[in-house]
Amino acid sequence: MPYYLPPANSGHHAIRGHIVTVVADPFLSSDALVEHTDGLIIVEGGVIAAVGPYAELEDRLGPDAHIDHHPDGIITAGFIDTHVHYVQTGIIAAFGAQLIDWLNTYTFVEEQRFADKTHAAAVASVFFDQLLSNGTTTALTFCAVYPESVDAFFEEATRRNMRMAGGKVLMDRNAPAHLLDTAQSGYDDSKALIEKWHGKGRNHYAVTPRFAPTSTQGQLDAAATLLKEHPGTLMHTHVSENLGEIAWVRSLFPEADGYLDVYDRAGLLQPGAVLAHGVHLTAHERLRVHETGSAVSHCPTSNLFLGSGLFHVHQAKNHTHPIKVGLGTDIGAGTSFSLLSTMNEAYKVAQLTQYPLDSIKMLYLATLGGAEALGLQDRIGSIEVGKEADLVVLDTKATPLLDFRSAQVQSLEEQLFVLAVMGDDRVIQSTYIAGDVAYSRDGH
Repeated sequence: MPYYLPPANSGHHAIRGHIVTVVADPFLSSDALVEHTDGLIIVEGGVIAAVGPYAELEDRLGPDAHIDHHPDGIITAGFIDTHVHYVQTGIIAAFGAQLIDWLNTYTFVEEQRFADKTHAAAVASVFFDQLLSNGTTTALTFCAVYPESVDAFFEEATRRNMRMAGGKVLMDRNAPAHLLDTAQSGYDDSKALIEKWHGKGRNHYAVTPRFAPTSTQGQLDAAATLLKEHPGTLMHTHVSENLGEIAWVRSLFPEADGYLDVYDRAGLLQPGAVLAHGVHLTAHERLRVHETGSAVSHCPTSNLFLGSGLFHVHQAKNHTHPIKVGLGTDIGAGTSFSLLSTMNEAYKVAQLTQYPLDSIKMLYLATLGGAEALGLQDRIGSIEVGKEADLVVLDTKATPLLDFRSAQVQSLEEQLFVLAVMGDDRVIQSTYIAGDVAYSRDGH
């Protein structure tokens, strides 16, 4: 399972194969998919300089150009994980009670270990290895309350030249004492981390109140102040994941008109705000998410694992007031780093809500939909000229059964569906970061 560090300066080279990418929202457009059965992507300085049929572009390559040829793979945009906790990597598959019990029993215990920078760095290395081996090239990530955990995260992201977003968790109540900050210290630590990391290389800072129950109004107000003082930073939190959680928020913020309104009143809803889960958002709350330009991260493996409920993607993506939606693995309540496996569970959840979620929509949620949720659609999420060459190569013959099943498919849409339902990390043949191989399953 070889991993590679990218060179300091990516040169001029090309990647050839079956190119498939989603360039528009298929929930709203019937013309969202672009395919080149024998395509070529020319990369210059980590950016896509040209993409199209190989026969039309081969003359643009010089005699010494290096071409990575993937004749049996499908090349698509790198996957984007819009909600994950790197500090929970060590508690994936911890026996799941409901959300609050799970937090108290596992999460709050595990996260205290991240006061140790050495431990944080070791987990960050494992976490990034898992991202790359699952075809994930960008993730929006919760760190721990400790600034050292954020430094470890961004140091590893910088080393691998990955476009990543994350931030220090803000919690000033309803958690163990060792995990608590204050409204002021949380603001001060976050401000220092923003100045240290945001916009440096491919790093993005996310102001990160864990969720309303663990932050006082003063802390939520401080988070809003950080966003105003640092335009372009993201906001990352949880909302309406669990019915018990919603009742708890109502008791803590009786003046608010529901869970989402707690964030709305504080001024936290805006483009670049990503709300994890949103399982139980009301029609009025979905409208407010749309109006504010905020986004929801759909985390089906976590929602099923903790019994939180079924997210209605068709309601979120309705034509009248569509919400930006991406997919999240939500490690460690989520059960897989694979966004292919996450697509599989998203399909099943959609079936249980009487909505047929097709393969093009699933691929969109894992790529361009995630980029739109993060406000990064001008840089990543699809294979288009001017975007960064973060790519993944999918092997349609990764296992004997998948090879057999792929031989029966009648269309590209069916092949993509088979990969989503049957796929996992074994399907990831190669992952490219800024045009350079960052992971190769087969070692070349």
